[in-house]
Amino acid sequence: MVTAHETVRVRMAPSPTGHWHLGGVRTALFNWLYARQRGGSFVVRIEDTDKARSMREYEIEIVETLKWLGLDWNEGPDWKNENGKWVSSSRGEYGPYRQSERTEIYRGYLKKLIKENKAYYCYCTKDDLEAERQSMLAAGLAAKYGGHCREITKPPQNKKPQVIRFRIPETKVEFKDLIRGSVSFDASFFGDTVIAKDLDSPLYNFAVAVDDELMHISHVLRGEEHISNTSKQILFQRALGFKELIYGHLPLILAGDRSKLSKRYAESSILKYRQEGYLPEAIINFLGLLGWHPKDEKEILSLDELIEEFDLKRVQKAGAVFNPEKLDWLNGQYIKRLTIDELAEKLRPLLEEKGISASDDFLKKIAEAERDRMKTLQDFFALTDFFFKLPDYEANLLVWKTEPVSRIKIVLEKAFEIIKNIEAGDFERQKILASLDNLVNEYGRGTVFWPLRVAVSGKSASPDPLVIMEILEKDETERRIGVAKKKIESLAV
Repeated sequence: MVTAHETVRVRMAPSPTGHWHLGGVRTALFNWLYARQRGGSFVVRIEDTDKARSMREYEIEIVETLKWLGLDWNEGPDWKNENGKWVSSSRGEYGPYRQSERTEIYRGYLKKLIKENKAYYCYCTKDDLEAERQSMLAAGLAAKYGGHCREITKPPQNKKPQVIRFRIPETKVEFKDLIRGSVSFDASFFGDTVIAKDLDSPLYNFAVAVDDELMHISHVLRGEEHISNTSKQILFQRALGFKELIYGHLPLILAGDRSKLSKRYAESSILKYRQEGYLPEAIINFLGLLGWHPKDEKEILSLDELIEEFDLKRVQKAGAVFNPEKLDWLNGQYIKRLTIDELAEKLRPLLEEKGISASDDFLKKIAEAERDRMKTLQDFFALTDFFFKLPDYEANLLVWKTEPVSRIKIVLEKAFEIIKNIEAGDFERQKILASLDNLVNEYGRGTVFWPLRVAVSGKSASPDPLVIMEILEKDETERRIGVAKKKIESLAV
């Protein structure tokens, strides 16, 4: 559990109010790397103070994503997931902390601030606040809470408390950011900020400050959009007598033209990439290079290499450009690094989802033939569909360049007879090639192999047609060349 003496303790604290996407997972990775490199702890905390928008399905998605990517943690409430519900576990598995389960803790600190006159109940209604806002804007002033309830000593008649506000002191908040250097805010521009709806409903910024103290968090690494939150959390820490933390704010992830990332990428669940056939190792590698670079500019780094090389000094201040083509390339590289057994094992569940049956030997042969052309695991189906079922192609596709149809017809007839005379036990690439050698010498490689490629694959682009034949084996190869003969005959008529 939590110990106060650990020097590096970081936390990933997502809100379960929507899909967990690239930016959040990149932040989790950088925190995890920093903790692992320095022998510290990585804490996961679900910040579900927004009861109306927080959903358990998003929490499950967060946990599943971390587990898929191998970003593990080793403390938290004792739980396991059964059919989407967290229940107590006796297996030593730990779930993330949940702010929704810590209400009593926040209540005590809210009472403390109210008792010390550092916070107060505000009775202003939404209409009151909107009228005040419009008045300030009309006067050319920055809109902020004017402090109407600041000096109220007893509740007004016929009015109920609307929120609890923190008394913002007129001071400057300065902190040294590990990435951005010195950062300063003038708190007098904030206005007294809301920290809770009531004693049982703390808001995000207040709960974060309390949790970071009690969980002994030492470093907070998060997106630059949180910089303004940092200044307020520092004020809460000071008011409660907490220690101040060390902060680092990571660059935003931008589109290729440096504009805001589109919703397709910015708001999509990271698990969507798993569904599309990306490997966790490739996702980790890709996210690790978003806003950070290693010393030698290597592009392919394992998780262990990332741990060894990670340094916040090489995190850039400018936005990190998201390049989907780079992700595809990286994923393709990781697919090539898999053994055929490993690749087949990853493909098997995808085949089963599509209701496709294949023997282990057949699957491995196809995987080996197509692996170099795959960018994702899902590419396997577009590239290999013809192995499972010959597509209904146009007869014209069998014709090589300007060769007459009659010549292609003769080649297919002769090739069919040659294939028919090869023993099933000898039906492998080199022996098929040797058997076709005289036909190739007579008619030319293109004239022979083009119609054979189309005949066995139904496509103009495919692996070596001899490799396809070997995988299909003799009977299926004969059948497919027979289909091609009938197609070409229809053109010759």
